[in-house]
Amino acid sequence: MSLTVRQLRYFIATAELGQISQAAIALSISQSAITTAVKELEQVVGFQLFRRSSSGMELTELGRQFRVHANEILAKINDAMQLPGPDDQIQGSLTIAAMYTVMGYFLPYHLDRLNRRYPDLNIRIHEASREGIEEGLLSNRYDIGVMLTSLVVSEEIVSETLLSSVRRLWTCSRHKLLDANEVSLELVAKERYIMLTMDEAAYSTVRYWKQSSSQPNVVLRTSSVEGVRSMVANGQGITILSDMMYRPWSLEGKRIETIVTSDPIPAMNVGLAWRRNVEFTPSMRLFRKYFRDSLQTPNSPSYN
Repeated sequence: MSLTVRQLRYFIATAELGQISQAAIALSISQSAITTAVKELEQVVGFQLFRRSSSGMELTELGRQFRVHANEILAKINDAMQLPGPDDQIQGSLTIAAMYTVMGYFLPYHLDRLNRRYPDLNIRIHEASREGIEEGLLSNRYDIGVMLTSLVVSEEIVSETLLSSVRRLWTCSRHKLLDANEVSLELVAKERYIMLTMDEAAYSTVRYWKQSSSQPNVVLRTSSVEGVRSMVANGQGITILSDMMYRPWSLEGKRIETIVTSDPIPAMNVGLAWRRNVEFTPSMRLFRKYFRDSLQTPNSPSYN
């Protein structure tokens, strides 16, 4: 049996969404097709990619390492399939604004690919808050925003989600919750909680905790992701953050583990935003097309 692109795509979707059912919905296929593909892939590579539980699919350590290579393989295939044609040889400029989270954990990789693929496209980048991006789009200072689309407030802004990053519980490597058969928000509420405040993360946290009968025991609020990472790795608290921001090691070299909670937690949605009824320039259309082709799943929303 040989490795296939289909297996890689199904594996990545399951890793990103944390549940086979959600991956099946995103890819518009049956759950059994994903289950079969993942099992076949594990046979090909010779090791277990996921730890399976009632609450979802959690990557093993080897699974995390394999995910990096799988993403690189799919990116190379995507590059090969999207070599620029005559219509893509655009000379122009584009002014974009990105939220801090997006700038730190998402955009640089894609900016590098865009620069190599479209060297005559001059992209000017600004980092701004959600409010700053919305104001800049409405005043025509920015052409497109790259942001957390679930935070968009203005009805005059159209957003398009391109990527959903699963939120999981982060703990230190020796935490007692790692041995629990099921981890609910009620259990999480009994632990010391480190609250990230960057890019309105605290607001997002409060929204999904409102659905629970419990509330987090917040002992620290900070805008520093590395601060949160170090506190969690040192056993001084736990937190819930997205996979996009996850790194297995703190700055001190201590391990951070993740857990899929039994209570549903909304994913962190990343995408594009622009002023309603704006006339797209060729540069804007190319920028949007790049992200759609690179990231968007069949069931992702689209706007004309």
